[in-house]
Amino acid sequence: MQSSNDIAAIRDIGIMAHIDAGKTTTTERVLFYTGISHKMGEVHDGNTVMDFMEQEQERGITITSAATTCFWRGNRINLIDTPGHVDFTIEVERSLRVLDGAVAVFDAVAGVQPQTETVWRQAERYHVPRIAFVNKMDRVGATLDRTVEMMKSVLHAHPMVVQIPNGLESAFTGVIDLLLMEEIVWTDDGGTQLTRAPVTEAHELHTEATLAREALVEAVAEVDDETMNVFLETGAAGVPLDLLKAGLRRATIANKGVAVLCGTALKNKGIQPLLDAVIDYLPSPLDMPPVIARRKADDGEVQRRPAVDEPLLALAFKVVHDPHRGPLVFLRVYSGVLKVKDAIQNVTRDRKERVNKLLQVHANKMQEIDEVSAGNIAAAVGLRFTTTGDTVVVATDREQVILPGLEIPEPVIFRAIEAKSTADQTALTEALERMQREDPSFTVRVDPDSGQTLMAGQGELHLEIIVDRIAREARVPSNVGKPQVAYRETVGRSLVHPIEYDREIGGKRQFARIVLELAQRERGAGNSFVNLIPEPVRERGQKLEPPKLLPDMIAAVREGSLDALTRGPLLGYPLVDVEVRLKDGAYVEGDSTAVSFRAAASMGLMEAFERAEPRLLEPMMKVEVEVPEDFTGHVVNDLAGRRGRVQGMEPLRGLQVIDAEVPLAEMVGYATALRSATQGRASYTMHFSHYAEVPSDRQAEIVTRARGY
Repeated sequence: MQSSNDIAAIRDIGIMAHIDAGKTTTTERVLFYTGISHKMGEVHDGNTVMDFMEQEQERGITITSAATTCFWRGNRINLIDTPGHVDFTIEVERSLRVLDGAVAVFDAVAGVQPQTETVWRQAERYHVPRIAFVNKMDRVGATLDRTVEMMKSVLHAHPMVVQIPNGLESAFTGVIDLLLMEEIVWTDDGGTQLTRAPVTEAHELHTEATLAREALVEAVAEVDDETMNVFLETGAAGVPLDLLKAGLRRATIANKGVAVLCGTALKNKGIQPLLDAVIDYLPSPLDMPPVIARRKADDGEVQRRPAVDEPLLALAFKVVHDPHRGPLVFLRVYSGVLKVKDAIQNVTRDRKERVNKLLQVHANKMQEIDEVSAGNIAAAVGLRFTTTGDTVVVATDREQVILPGLEIPEPVIFRAIEAKSTADQTALTEALERMQREDPSFTVRVDPDSGQTLMAGQGELHLEIIVDRIAREARVPSNVGKPQVAYRETVGRSLVHPIEYDREIGGKRQFARIVLELAQRERGAGNSFVNLIPEPVRERGQKLEPPKLLPDMIAAVREGSLDALTRGPLLGYPLVDVEVRLKDGAYVEGDSTAVSFRAAASMGLMEAFERAEPRLLEPMMKVEVEVPEDFTGHVVNDLAGRRGRVQGMEPLRGLQVIDAEVPLAEMVGYATALRSATQGRASYTMHFSHYAEVPSDRQAEIVTRARGY
């Protein structure tokens, strides 16, 4: 059993950043210096511990979030290395959902990059405290100041710089610790030997370090009252070390500031102080507010503390298929203790489960354990029905509480897939189902018109990896169609549509009369249903008028309306940003049922959508291209030809960085086109931005082609 002291020594953290900022390299160093691995793996050699999938090692990128446990200064660190590529954003999403803190890794040359913004917003949404590690300080063009300024201007963060570099680019030897006013220098290539020396007045960086320390004290004082009180009385020099560290911790945990450290993971400099900062500034489960769950019976709010004497409450945040053990369900335990052979209840799906084994996970290696207690992460074997986002409690828990799930991003691209032989079709279906259970951002559906199996995901690479995994892991070869864009539909104008439904079904009359109004909503606002039928009013001395519609009929109209919005009139894509208003209605007692009102709303809206000048919406992507000066004009012209809008350009390391917004439909296959146009010297990243209306002429062309006219 764990005491509260043990829980205070736990850190559940993730490492997050833009692709190629050095997350996995940093994680490999953490494992080495904490003694978990005896050799540092390198991404470029394809031998890292955390990137253990064949596809990860071949491509040099992280695809799935990998979990591990290590120890530092007597503290337990449960660590998750997350992907940086936007196609695998669900891995970051589900990791941040269950973590108490995060290390954001920045490239000291590039600063804040597009995917950095995405993962930062995800962390903001889940209120995850962060510290920043500015990596690659040894690279040409590296600066700490530019990254810190971008954190302020782009991320709207409040950086608290606790280290400055000792030397830049090839002259980078270590860091100046501003809290202790010490110089830390790494004296061997492996980064295991470091020396500390005070920064005296004779030191060439003394003046710069003194000013930087004053700036640190001011930055902490701005967001921490206790530090501010002492700072106002004594000035920066009078703030003692213990108060400054405590202020840094309070500001970080309250999400009011971000401690900033620097180093170079590839050259093994800066990792030990980063581990110290994880322990010193990021929260333990005890530092976080109690978890708020809701009773399934009455939706009442329940608080659970991270203690072993509380009832079990855990959240499943990841499912991985193990060829020998079956599904491994990764769980974060928020309260109580989960033991092997425990009978548990999946509250989300109302299914009973039993834990056959519990595993302590170290990347792709597993160690069996007897129990997992509050604040920790483990993988359970034997859970047949539990999937990502499900809440698990002990089977005898009478309260049956449920935690909020995850925000799953909508797919933006899809491809048709079929087995190469009829004999493999069942195996392909099973493999696709398994992939869906592992990855909630990947969906599969059968097109009702063509009968094709369509898989949808976050980008070309996402679907490419899925197909590759099916071929390798399930040994099912498949034929895959060209990538197609996941459009959305909406209405182009508001209108009022009266609907009368009067039919005889099974010898019984079904009658419903309603008046619905369709209205446009702001882009991104989503769909809504509003009942505008006024409640009956009793006049003095008169009887209460009967309601125009009964509550179950109004509920049925809502269901029918929302159901109709799932299939648009143009190409059958879901309708978005539409408000359906119920303005009037009538029923005939004995002839009107909830079923008739549901059918009236669903069928009537199909006609209304046709009359409401339906519009096609397409996903717009935020694109960033790094290109040599010589090819800038060509790339800009090419983006314009793809209906792109260049929003800005700035120089970086002898390159031009072009920011643009381009329809996803025009970006399919862009990687190959960009390589050939720039002799392989340009690179790009893109992530989903928003949906926008397709121009009228383009819409007509897309609809005509899709309908086969």
